[in-house]
Amino acid sequence: MRTIYVLLLVALCGAARAQCPLTGTINDVNGVPLAGANLRVLNSDIGAATAADGTYRLPELAPGTYRIEASYLGFQAETITYRVRPGETDCRLAITLREGALSIRELVVTGTRVQERTPVSYVTLEREQIQENNLGQDVPFQLRWTPSAVVTSDAGTGIGYTGIWIRGTDPTRTNVTLNGIPLNDAESQGVFWVNLPDFASSTDEIQIQRGVGTSTNGAGAFGATINIETTTYQPEAYASVDVGAGSFNTQRGTLRFGTGLLGNRFTVDGRLSRITSDGFIDRASADLDAWYLSGAYVGNGTVLRLNAFSGHEVTYQAWNGVPRDSLATNRTYNSAGTERPGDPYENEVDNYTQTHYQLLFDQELGDFWQFNLSGHYTIGQGYFEQYKAGESFADYGLTPLTIGDETIDETDLIRRRWLDNDFYGAVYALRYRNDGGPLTATLGGGYHIYEGAHFGEIVWARFAADSEIRDRYYDNDGHKTDFNVYTKFNYAFTPALNAYVDLQVRRVAYEFLGLDENLAELRQREKLTFFNPKAGLFFTPAPGWEAYASVGVAQREPNRNDYVDNPTDQRPRPEKLYNAELGIGQTQSRFRWEINGYYMYYRDQLVLSGRLNDVGAYIRENVDESFRLGLELQAGAQLTEGLSVGLGGTLSRNRVLGYTEFIDSYDADFNYLGQERIERESAELAFSPNSQANVEIAYALLRDHATQDLDITLRTKYVGERHLDNSGDPANVLDPYVFSDLRLNYTWRPTFVRALRLTVSLRNLFDAQYENNGWSYRYDYAGTTVVDQGFYPQAGRNVLVGLGIDF
Repeated sequence: MRTIYVLLLVALCGAARAQCPLTGTINDVNGVPLAGANLRVLNSDIGAATAADGTYRLPELAPGTYRIEASYLGFQAETITYRVRPGETDCRLAITLREGALSIRELVVTGTRVQERTPVSYVTLEREQIQENNLGQDVPFQLRWTPSAVVTSDAGTGIGYTGIWIRGTDPTRTNVTLNGIPLNDAESQGVFWVNLPDFASSTDEIQIQRGVGTSTNGAGAFGATINIETTTYQPEAYASVDVGAGSFNTQRGTLRFGTGLLGNRFTVDGRLSRITSDGFIDRASADLDAWYLSGAYVGNGTVLRLNAFSGHEVTYQAWNGVPRDSLATNRTYNSAGTERPGDPYENEVDNYTQTHYQLLFDQELGDFWQFNLSGHYTIGQGYFEQYKAGESFADYGLTPLTIGDETIDETDLIRRRWLDNDFYGAVYALRYRNDGGPLTATLGGGYHIYEGAHFGEIVWARFAADSEIRDRYYDNDGHKTDFNVYTKFNYAFTPALNAYVDLQVRRVAYEFLGLDENLAELRQREKLTFFNPKAGLFFTPAPGWEAYASVGVAQREPNRNDYVDNPTDQRPRPEKLYNAELGIGQTQSRFRWEINGYYMYYRDQLVLSGRLNDVGAYIRENVDESFRLGLELQAGAQLTEGLSVGLGGTLSRNRVLGYTEFIDSYDADFNYLGQERIERESAELAFSPNSQANVEIAYALLRDHATQDLDITLRTKYVGERHLDNSGDPANVLDPYVFSDLRLNYTWRPTFVRALRLTVSLRNLFDAQYENNGWSYRYDYAGTTVVDQGFYPQAGRNVLVGLGIDF
């Protein structure tokens, strides 16, 4: 790894410096100049706006091929491929835009998406970047090369149950929106990406805001916000077919289509997907189906779009992890289903369907105002099924069974735990923007209602006692409302200095079945109100330079389990985060770098302490103080016309300043003795690596956009040691790991189809043996501390191949 960095630094120092500024005009079809039209180089921070006579000037560009997007309100956006040749000094490009459709992308997410000159840490992935990595893996695996991100996969392949940790914070603390609409589960606050199979194929843009970020809809961001957009306008008809296959019997098929603009007013886009995989872990199979359909009306200043999309997943459970003593001998071991005598139970699966409906309305109100209103409805239903051996009748509300002189009070059984939920509501944003003035302002918010039914069924029992098939042994529900309103202001004091203010009020009301002070289950209700202010400055001291500083507050409610498992007199407090960000960066024609420092100080953060409540359930508790302090570095350079490199890294310190750990105690005969208290001070926050690094080397062997492209990319990522709990125990960790992926993308543009695409991904090229997630259980056995552990090994060297045809 050190050698790679040295070579890259040497290459950077020796890079050629030939450059060419790009100038030209943007006019309408009648030759009338378009003043204030926007021009940007895709996948970069380079951009410009036209002057009153329609002229523009982009900063000097190094030799290479660029995709340049031109847009203007009320006109169809155009994307042009432009090549700067070695030695060229006079680069000119005249662009003509046609009046008609609006840029839907710019309209839909103005409330939640970071705009230019906003003082927060963020990265944006365009459709090209997403699709070149897309071979059917879940969305987190499309994001694993972004700053401070660590992804996990239960099955070890990126298909099935996956998650993403940003800055060491777990997935329940990352706010996710789809077209500005909350995706996080209202009760657990997590995102189950497996319910959106192949969703990257319908994604046009993903923006990740690290830290508190800007105000958005849904739960507060305690590590990051992920905004996903699917609504880019496609002016021309298209169709594409993608098929793929690879290791672990992985297979993928995707059909995408779009009508383009019909009658200068209507568009329809759709997708059908199917993905199957056996998984790296034993029996960790995934059988995934999905569809997406979107129709839009586009008028002069008006866009009305209806999105409907659904995913159905059947995944064999791989939640238990692999015991440490099996890692060396059987890394694919899966204990799920093994409670059944003989062969593992074949239907130990998670079976769930989730369907989303979104109605998005966007209206231009004069020259300076823009209004967005979106209604949404999500319905989800499914269960996970388990074979359980030796279960007590009493735990299922059953009476003992007497046969002759024998009393039977235990049985093997098969159970299903169901979730049937509905989530609906609306979000809005009213935005003021005058391209000739200093002020941009947004007033937005949303109101959401969640209704979730939780119940369990016995579908089979060896000894049925007085039960019936599908007998419900528990049945309760939750009802939650979430209201927020925010206002944002971005004011340019000078052309070089912007001030940003963001104020949000959020109110949550949650009704659920929980424990009262006497441990009886009663209907309960909690109401919380949060005020989350944010402010910052954005400074551009010289062309190509930018710097920013911001502070912000985020607060969020405990999740369902925190409420249900605690009696009212021990109910946990909401969490609170104070976040400061400070960054500086520079963009040149061939080189870009940025450094961001962050401090995230938590009050009352909820952590697993090992404590049991009075009915034997493990609970999370508030800790007074904890923090994350870090430095993030990103850099990239175009060394030659075809060769580019990128470097990234994060160094951080993550600590809980003091808390009480509880561990179970057993005697030599494993009789339970109660719990012991251990006082911890300045311990490592669980799952928070102190270091991360990544390197990317990309080389374009062929770069002729008229006929063919051939790119090869080598990526390497290092993730440092992470603790499995907050004890600070050096033996209870996930070891550091490093892995590399090699990807080949070839595109051929013959005369009979638009394009033929081939992608070959050699994943974990050097066959690293590593685990990216785990769990632990610490207890005292006869005076000795024992730690049981489970790990989630990732697949060794493996391959995925994709073939696509664009019509």
